[in-house]
Amino acid sequence: MATVGQEEKFIRIETDCYQASVQTEGYVSGVSAGSFIDKRTGASDLSFGLCIADFLLEPGIEDSDTSADFCYHWGDAVHGNIPKRYVELPQICTQAGKLPYEILEGKDFVAVHQWYNWNSARFPYEGGSLWEQWLVFPDGVRWFLAYDKVTSINTVDKLILRMDMPGHIKHQKGDEFDRIYLSYYDCISSKAFVKDFSPDVHYLYQRQKNKIPKRYIRSYQLSSGTWLAGMALDPSIVYEAWCHQRGYVCMIQEIGGILIREGESFGAVHLVGFFESIEEMEDVFDTYRGTKTMRVEAAGWSLET
Repeated sequence: MATVGQEEKFIRIETDCYQASVQTEGYVSGVSAGSFIDKRTGASDLSFGLCIADFLLEPGIEDSDTSADFCYHWGDAVHGNIPKRYVELPQICTQAGKLPYEILEGKDFVAVHQWYNWNSARFPYEGGSLWEQWLVFPDGVRWFLAYDKVTSINTVDKLILRMDMPGHIKHQKGDEFDRIYLSYYDCISSKAFVKDFSPDVHYLYQRQKNKIPKRYIRSYQLSSGTWLAGMALDPSIVYEAWCHQRGYVCMIQEIGGILIREGESFGAVHLVGFFESIEEMEDVFDTYRGTKTMRVEAAGWSLET
């Protein structure tokens, strides 16, 4: 039976297949670093956190009169030659400080709901849009679900939510993992990530009309052989994704990139878990393919297409 407890700033979850923690103060959103532990193998994530939320963006270049606080830096090794500009700030994970939350305990699952209103924006936008995240931890499987949803107070032609998916990979010269698998690319040896390179040099995913991948899976194989994977169950919602080295493997992902009018929402459901093969990942993805939203109540949770 899935159980939950609280310990200072951490919510501790345990199912029959894994353990996980959610941090509500400090570095917030998603599942906290190193806390996702597989009971079958003892494997754990190598991340700074899984399903971590950042800020709102749009493609384009700032006006010359944009204040320094709202200038998005690009054209460098960190962000590559990919022009974007902020819509709303701050970065949730590092600057929100403390998130409100609620916990639901249902039959054979635990769920955690967190939310935040961005409080500043680049002109001509206003701050105040709402980010929400539902994390559902079911019994009987080696994965959890994350539903991130943004409700905008602005009208934006191509509104983007940036996040980490499944999470960045901490390592020393590739020794902690064997390879990365990107369903829209292929397998990549860990040795390809020994030296830093910018996100637009290798393995960059950018959504193209009529070329949406059949499956959208980003994963890495630990030295034990077990894989940790993150899946966007509706591949069409992914706007852009990075997989580049900058002292760690940066697994930034962006969702949306669509017209959102004032009062409208967009979001994505991700499945993150441990797997023993790429084929197993694909089978699970195919079971839930096309999921766009998730409903969570004490009586149960459901996925909706």
